[in-house]
Amino acid sequence: MKFATVGTGWITESFIQAAKLSEQYQLVGVHSRTEEKAKQLAQHYNAPLYFTDVDEMAKSEEIQAVYIASPNSLHFEQTLTFLKNKKHVICEKPIFSNTAELEEAYQTAEENGVYLFEAIRNIHTPNFKILKEKLHMAGPLRSAILPYMKYSSRYDSFLKGEEPNIFSAAYSGGALVDLGVYPLYLAVCLFGEPQQVSYHPVVLRSGVDGSGTLLLNYEGFVCTVLCSKIVDSIIPCEIHGEKGTFVLEDAAPISEITFHDTRTKESKILGVDQEEQNMVYECINIAKIMETNNLKEYEQLKDWSKIVLRITEEARKQNHIMYKAD
Repeated sequence: MKFATVGTGWITESFIQAAKLSEQYQLVGVHSRTEEKAKQLAQHYNAPLYFTDVDEMAKSEEIQAVYIASPNSLHFEQTLTFLKNKKHVICEKPIFSNTAELEEAYQTAEENGVYLFEAIRNIHTPNFKILKEKLHMAGPLRSAILPYMKYSSRYDSFLKGEEPNIFSAAYSGGALVDLGVYPLYLAVCLFGEPQQVSYHPVVLRSGVDGSGTLLLNYEGFVCTVLCSKIVDSIIPCEIHGEKGTFVLEDAAPISEITFHDTRTKESKILGVDQEEQNMVYECINIAKIMETNNLKEYEQLKDWSKIVLRITEEARKQNHIMYKAD
């Protein structure tokens, strides 16, 4: 599939590398707001086309699909532009700012006969599939702690008085939508939609959350999601059941999984070695869904995206964290 990219950050280059590794895509174009950056990235990856105008890019007959990794607040408008020009879209998480945008985008994709995916790498990996298949080993679930907390180098700029996109309400930033979506996706994909949501953030002067604790209430247990862009954490993820506990080295990319049996006290390693460039799994899965027109799996991914966005939107509303897009 011939694809192009929007954005010039490290995540874009990671996707380009993963797409090449998957052997399912051919990079034909890149976009940047500046011609110099666009040309430089295109030359580096041997892409024949480069653009500074999204509308012009969307009209190109050489492009079948587009990967979007621009600032969060730009996702919706850019996605609609490509969908209306009958391009498949893979939009980096968080896909949009609110559920109204998501519903309109899915409707636009359907009207134009194209696919819309949220790029979320951890749920496509082999180790996630193993965890989902083996979850019954824990017996009745009673609690879970899923942290994803990494100090952002951009926070140093924020402390100096600047306002990087990821810490800006105008650009739909914040810890929960940036890092919290990784463990939140794990919870939703493993446990389903929670009965109740409660978010307790550290709100920064810009009006977005720099850190926070998200409580997801399920029947019989509570899942605690910890997220932060202003502190580091070295604790693993844990899922606790009456028969045993799963320990995950990380929420993304789930590099290791160990099951500790409550009664026998034995530990069993369940995880397998994965590609270092772990975005390759989502590239492969998305390409397969489009190639085989697997609507069942596509609808499942859509449902998960809707639930995750409903939760982050509710969490923000509880704490009066408002985006310009709202």
